[in-house]
Amino acid sequence: MGSFDELPSGCRELLLTRRNLLFGSLLASLAVGFSATEARAGKIDPAGTAVILPSQIKWSSWSGLPPKSGEMGMLYGDLDKPGPYLVLMRWHPGYYSAPHSYATDRLSLVMSGTWWVNSGPDFDPDNAVPVPAGGFVRRTARTPHYDGVRPDAKEPAVIGIFGIAPVRMELVDRGKPAWRRLRGKTA
Repeated sequence: MGSFDELPSGCRELLLTRRNLLFGSLLASLAVGFSATEARAGKIDPAGTAVILPSQIKWSSWSGLPPKSGEMGMLYGDLDKPGPYLVLMRWHPGYYSAPHSYATDRLSLVMSGTWWVNSGPDFDPDNAVPVPAGGFVRRTARTPHYDGVRPDAKEPAVIGIFGIAPVRMELVDRGKPAWRRLRGKTA
């Protein structure tokens, strides 16, 4: 069989017409398929898929702590009832927690900013380790630690924390405040 160009002109036109019809039909079916997918994407069953957009997160101040030290956005579960939870914590510059521990492990992912963490019973923020956005921190149950955001930070740090509730925080030294305000630069 010869090349396409060697065919009589009538055959070439017929083949081109068929090719164009097939190609056009394929494109039309793809367009219908894409538009059907887009239409389905807007109809999520909330019983099976929960979506919370950033603008819908309900932030609240931390109870009993200094004003403007941080906020919490509960995404899933309850910190006081048995079961898993997922919460966002927004730490403002200059605030650290005092050394404390929890009854269960906590898994933390830094979403934005830089979170400074350290472990042990002695408060020493100058030796805290920076964890930038995308970093992961695992806090093992019943081990003392503390964390916060340096006073010279330009933005708060937002941390996603997953754990098993009820949350039971235990301060290393109950005679000192649970939160520390740092002023100026640290080392």
